[in-house]
Amino acid sequence: MNRLDVRLVLSHLLVAVLGAAATFVIVRQLAPALFDESMRMSGMGGMGGGQGAGTLRQQFADAVQGALLVGALVGAVAAAVFGTFAAYRLVRPLAAVRAATREMAQGRYAVPVPVPHETELAELATDVNTLGRGLAETEARRVRLLGEVAHEMRTPLTVIDGYVEAMIDGVMPPGAAELSRVSDEVRRLRRLSDDLSALSRAEEGRLGLELRQVDLGSITRAAAERLRPQAEDSGLRLVVDTGTSPAGVAADADRISQVVTNMLGNAIRATPPGGELQVRCRAEHADAIVEVTDTGEGLDVADLERVFERFYRVPRRRAVEGDTGSGIGLTVARGIMRAHGGDLTAQSPGRGLGATFTARLPLSGLPGQSR
Repeated sequence: MNRLDVRLVLSHLLVAVLGAAATFVIVRQLAPALFDESMRMSGMGGMGGGQGAGTLRQQFADAVQGALLVGALVGAVAAAVFGTFAAYRLVRPLAAVRAATREMAQGRYAVPVPVPHETELAELATDVNTLGRGLAETEARRVRLLGEVAHEMRTPLTVIDGYVEAMIDGVMPPGAAELSRVSDEVRRLRRLSDDLSALSRAEEGRLGLELRQVDLGSITRAAAERLRPQAEDSGLRLVVDTGTSPAGVAADADRISQVVTNMLGNAIRATPPGGELQVRCRAEHADAIVEVTDTGEGLDVADLERVFERFYRVPRRRAVEGDTGSGIGLTVARGIMRAHGGDLTAQSPGRGLGATFTARLPLSGLPGQSR
């Protein structure tokens, strides 16, 4: 009795039986009176005397009763047949959905569910298909992430293992230069670990932002000035323009500083000596904007979104000595901006023509500041 198809058939049958019973009771009560009235109106009320009229009246009632019983039986059979057909039409798509969800529970997501004609069932099947594609993409990203993390860890671990083994065997003395190289690789692993932790928190929406009313221009200038020595050591000219009017935003100052530092750090690595870097902060309509523009290697159109993917490396990227980047800095930076209700985007005229990275936050004003 708990099966849906059985309940559907019984519900059709019950409706048919109740309808037939109601019809039988009403007709059984009204038919004799209506028959007498019809006879009286036609002038045949006294035909055959009272006994003849009573016999005719009883025969009519028996005929109506028999016809109603036959009609009720036929209706019940028809209701059972059509109920079975309707239950089959309903349960078959549900069975396909159930089979697909069981396959998904086993990790097999490429199980398409046929879309039936019924609107509600079609929407359910479409939702399950969408769920399957989403789970497949999530699983693919998980597998790819594991492979990428393993790949990123392999190089520093190989270097550390080689240096330590050489020191143990006495092939290489444990001098300051050798230990410094090992320390660099350890820092690279630590940075990868920190970035992966930040990326996980950003994607799960648990960055734990400490929002305060701050001036985006002040944060931008401070972050840029911290990197000025690195830019000048690389032979680059750094121009910082944060305007004269404060750009008030509700933000976590440390996280926004991390984003600006990442944007400018990438620009420094992408720009050869003699190039120029421009850092600007301004208010535009309802947003506060930070732009970092470089005259470096630029990006192809296909790379404008891919640079925000985990561990993505731009093809033919300029090699930089001592670059220990984890490859997920921009991914983390975009996650931070989106957690603030903003975004981080990239623009470039093409390869060799520089690039501009734009961080955008909604303006919220500062205490005592009129907007």
